Amino acid sequence: MSGLIGGGTPPHPGEVTLAHLGVLFLDELPEFQQHVLESLRQPLEEGRVSIARARGTSDFPAHFQLVAAANPCRRGCASLDLCLCTPAERARYLGRLSRPLLDRIDLHVELPALAPADFRTPAAGDTTDAIRARVSAARQRQRARFRAGGIRVNAAMTPRQVRRFCEVPADAERLLAAAMTRLGLSARGHDRVLKVARTIADLAGRTQPR
Repeated sequence: MSGLIGGGTPPHPGEVTLAHLGVLFLDELPEFQQHVLESLRQPLEEGRVSIARARGTSDFPAHFQLVAAANPCRRGCASLDLCLCTPAERARYLGRLSRPLLDRIDLHVELPALAPADFRTPAAGDTTDAIRARVSAARQRQRARFRAGGIRVNAAMTPRQVRRFCEVPADAERLLAAAMTRLGLSARGHDRVLKVARTIADLAGRTQPR
């Protein structure tokens, strides 16, 4: 765990601190030991790591963007149609990722397996330059929004700032309320959805999430 979070005597930073203000990619996320996965909760929530030792506590910065990948089963089958695992085995494998940890990951995306023909099809989508320009413009909007707030990006908003800057139309609020009931979202999950909506609006150049 010390390699990821930090540790030792004297305390030294781990990968989460080395990724400060950058991106930390963790592949095969369910393969990590449970206590290692749970140790990610503090840096994801607070942007720092605290390591306690007999002589005191050391704090290291850990504001990073977590990107993680996971197979749908322990065998890593390319397609569920070919998978030998039972539904219970697949659920048990992904169940290694606790609800509190998943609650701290803003976006969950399920990617279907590619068909052989897909490998020969040119990728569609925006160029890197176009995406960079959109992100830069969105960052400028956020810096202007939080000029007096002590933060620079939507992800760092406090609950009070979320209420102020992430107001959504009534129909969107009803949809979010229904999602909270159906998906069992926590208050933290509710605010993270609004932060993502605010960011999507910034990327699209809109003044209000929807």
